[in-house]
Amino acid sequence: KVMERQLVARILDNDQQAMKLLYQRYVGMLTSVCYRYVPQEEDAKDILQNSFVKIFGSLHHFEFRESNSLKIWMTKIVVNESLNFLRTQHHLQFVGYEEIAEEPLNEDVDVEQVSTDELHRLIRELPDGYRTVLNLYVFEDMSHREIARMLNIKESTSASQLHYAKQWLAKRIKELNKKRL
Repeated sequence: KVMERQLVARILDNDQQAMKLLYQRYVGMLTSVCYRYVPQEEDAKDILQNSFVKIFGSLHHFEFRESNSLKIWMTKIVVNESLNFLRTQHHLQFVGYEEIAEEPLNEDVDVEQVSTDELHRLIRELPDGYRTVLNLYVFEDMSHREIARMLNIKESTSASQLHYAKQWLAKRIKELNKKRL
């Protein structure tokens, strides 16, 4: 396995094989990141392609800080490209709680019965605002303050979108579990 520092150095020397190796090493993981934000296949492919163009074009600005800093840096580029797409396509709308019954779910939701694929499908079905805030909060480990700054919304909007996303998912998981009985 080629060390990432050597790989980056080779890419900066315009080594096409090194570019191909970096792409092959990370395309699967970065595709998953992209699909978390933009579940439409064609759009996600375009965003991923734009992300790799940006990665290769700005790699000379990258600095190693820790063992996984290249992965973190590339992930941030994909997340930002995904969010830019949602903004420019007017998909990033923050909606209320109209889809969910007004009474809170009193019972604990049994997530154990839901497969990873089903859970990913449910997350992809979330309204864009819910899905975006959930991803930033859970997967990118951002605070509501950071999310609010990034998306140009209020912290309370970020918090409510996360709450609604959890409620929406809980309701759908409960429905899935009832169908299994």
